[in-house]
Amino acid sequence: MRTLRRTWRLPSARISLGVLALVALLAVEGGALAPHDPLAQHPVDMLHGPSAAHPLGTDYLGRDVLSRLLAGTGSSIVGALEAVGAAMLLGIVPGIASVWLGRTVEWTAQRAADTLMIMPFTVFAIAVVGALGNGMHQAMLALGVLFAPLYFRVTRAAALGLKQAQYVEAAELMGASRWWILRTHVWGKILPTVAVTTAQAVGQALLVVASLTFLGLGVQPPAPTWGGMLASDLGYLAQQPWAPLIPGAAIMVTVGALNILADAVRDSGTAAGDPRVTAPVPAVGTAAPAPASAAPAAVAPGPVAPGPVAPDSVAPDSVTVPDQVPEKEGELTESVASSPGRAPRTTNGHSEEVEQRVTTG
Repeated sequence: MRTLRRTWRLPSARISLGVLALVALLAVEGGALAPHDPLAQHPVDMLHGPSAAHPLGTDYLGRDVLSRLLAGTGSSIVGALEAVGAAMLLGIVPGIASVWLGRTVEWTAQRAADTLMIMPFTVFAIAVVGALGNGMHQAMLALGVLFAPLYFRVTRAAALGLKQAQYVEAAELMGASRWWILRTHVWGKILPTVAVTTAQAVGQALLVVASLTFLGLGVQPPAPTWGGMLASDLGYLAQQPWAPLIPGAAIMVTVGALNILADAVRDSGTAAGDPRVTAPVPAVGTAAPAPASAAPAAVAPGPVAPGPVAPDSVAPDSVTVPDQVPEKEGELTESVASSPGRAPRTTNGHSEEVEQRVTTG
């Protein structure tokens, strides 16, 4: 919660969250907000520019570009979220399990992650779609499998640092179960790192989804998608050179907002974990405040006129405060022993000279 509060205080985070909230609204209600049917064809209005009836113009079949852009937001965003959800399920659970379930599980999970990391996204997605059929869910499952090593490595690195923490070791020695330790001590510390990774992964998945739909994989035409609109507009650049900028700008703004949000969450998590950010730093030249239990230092007395002094009125030996506060106890003893006008003290509190007179007397 502290990380979320710090993130909300950043202006860049608020702007990116506003943009993402608008994109989420369009993804849910984009089809209802579309002024025209995104699939309706009007050959008379082919390749028209912006007008009152069509604010963003029409495409090569006379379909309204704004309606297709709004309707295609849902399929593009849902596809990216589906891929990231599959990656989280396939990456976070093995990443945590590889830390607590022994060397066999650790070795197997690491070799599987290394194998998936060397596979190219597009080639693997084409192979999966060719084997399971051309559909959105098949393509997103392939993307989720390829994004899983990212979550695996991030989660494993965070869990390795937490396993060696003293409070985790104390909980294990007291007999706490692994599930209780993971739920109480580990997951809350890993969650900010997972949030940063998720924000970046959604942006990357959105780009990959647009690439796949650009190639005709995942969503079959004439269903509108941002990548499909890019592919259809490239064939008519001579008539409408500005047409690819519309879906390209939607992709760029969404991915940029996700990356800015990821940076804000990472900076907030770093500030929350850095004690130098929360601890007050004293100004240069000011002394650090003394603890409440410390006794006030005695001021060295000035010259006193000679005269008889009663035995009961003799003040105990006072410690002269040095100009610089020593850092160690040994330095304090040396500074007190070397102060002028003082005799060296023994462990019983008497001077060595008095002790020698009593011994030789």
